[in-house]
This record gives sequence, structure tokens and C-alpha cells, in this order.
Amino acid sequence: MSLDACADIVRRGDPDRFLATMAAPVDARARLFPLFAFNVEVARAPWVTAEPMIAEMRLQWWRDVLGEIAAGGTVRAHEVATPLASVLGAEEARLLDGLVAARRWDIYRDPFDDAAAFKTHIDATSGALLWVAARVLGAERGEAALRRLGHAMGVANWLVAVPELEARGRVPLVDGRPGAVRELAARAAADLAALKAERDAIPECAIPAARIAWLAGPILTRAVDDPARVAEGRLVPSDFRRRGGLLWRAMRGRW
Repeated sequence: MSLDACADIVRRGDPDRFLATMAAPVDARARLFPLFAFNVEVARAPWVTAEPMIAEMRLQWWRDVLGEIAAGGTVRAHEVATPLASVLGAEEARLLDGLVAARRWDIYRDPFDDAAAFKTHIDATSGALLWVAARVLGAERGEAALRRLGHAMGVANWLVAVPELEARGRVPLVDGRPGAVRELAARAAADLAALKAERDAIPECAIPAARIAWLAGPILTRAVDDPARVAEGRLVPSDFRRRGGLLWRAMRGRW
């Protein structure tokens, strides 16, 4: 039932990642859903209250869960924490602690100091998530490639989120001018294209995890072609194209 609860959290909170996970083998789903449910819970923790102190407490609760997992002792009972503890090792828990810490940015209204700070944030969230997802599926190599893929995915997802972040009073981009947005997307798209030419850099066991980045390419391409789509919220392909692209990859064992 805890696994069902995790799957439902992902279905409601991160539907595209839910679809990608459902395209994975059953045993992989059982390891990925707790991780992605954890990510949904952490990502929304800063937004469920207007009180920074309460938001900080919510994030600290998850850091405490990860601390319990890393220590190898008893982990508090919870519909996500309990199954999460069954798939994470100590090193994965420590990696995810940095992800939770990075989510503190969402609590406050301070912009990123510079492009390096923005990159650090993306790497600490999307990059770490993808590497941990690969590790829980048994990957022992490919960290650099998976983090690169996670960065491209993170930039794409961030550009999709820009209108909502701005509506909530945040300053999501270091430079929001069209030329700078195009350059940001182009750099991520170019690195993604280079990574696709090195397919063996990602181990086969990690492909179901890597597949969660299946929308990064189309989104980044659309941002490069027309940066105005970012502010207008027109980056995500149609449902037909999204599902078709995922099905094509799943049928061919590709990411």
C-alpha cells in the first residue's frame, strides 16, 4: 500500500515522471516511485505555507528522515519515508540531503547571485535526483553522464516553471532577456546532443531512470527556436507528442 501511495503522489504531482516510470519494468517502478514521491513532497514543501519558518521546518523534517536512513537505524513511519528507506543506502541519503537543502531557495525571494549559483542549484536538484535514481537501479558507473543528463532535464523543467515562479514573486532567471534565455537553452541542448552521441556512457540498468528526461530535448529546442515561449508558458509539447516520444523510447529500450 505504501508503494501504491507513492505512485499516486507522483501521478498527481509529477504526471510526466509518472508516465516515464510506468514505462519501466515492474521491479524498477518499485524502486523509483518512492524516490520520485519523495521528490514531489520536497519540491512542494516550500509552497504549502507563506510562513518561511514553517517551510524550513517541513524541509528539515525530510532532512531528518534522510539522516535516519543514512544512520541505518529506525526510520519514522510515513507513507513515503518508509518505502524510501527500503530503496536508499547511506550514500544515496546523503546525496539527497543536498537536494533538500537546495530547495530552500523556493522559500525566499532572493534571486540567484550569478549563473554559477543557478547551475549549482540545478545540479543539486535535478542532477542529484537522476544520479540517485540510477543508483537505486544498480548503477555503479556513469555518474558524470547522468548528472549531465539531469542538468539538461533540470534546465528544461526550470524554463517550463518560469511563469509560475514569476507569478509567485520569485526571480527564476539570472538574465531573463530573450537572448540570454536562448543561450541558456542552447547550451543545455548542445550538451544533451553530445551526450546522446555517447549512449554507452549511461549503463543499461540506468535507462529507466534516464528516461525521465525524455522531454528535455523537445523543450530545450522550443526555447531555442522561440525564447518568448518561456514567458508565455508554451514550451511543453502536445500530449500526443509527449506520449508518442515516450512510447518510442520505451519500445526501443532508449532514454
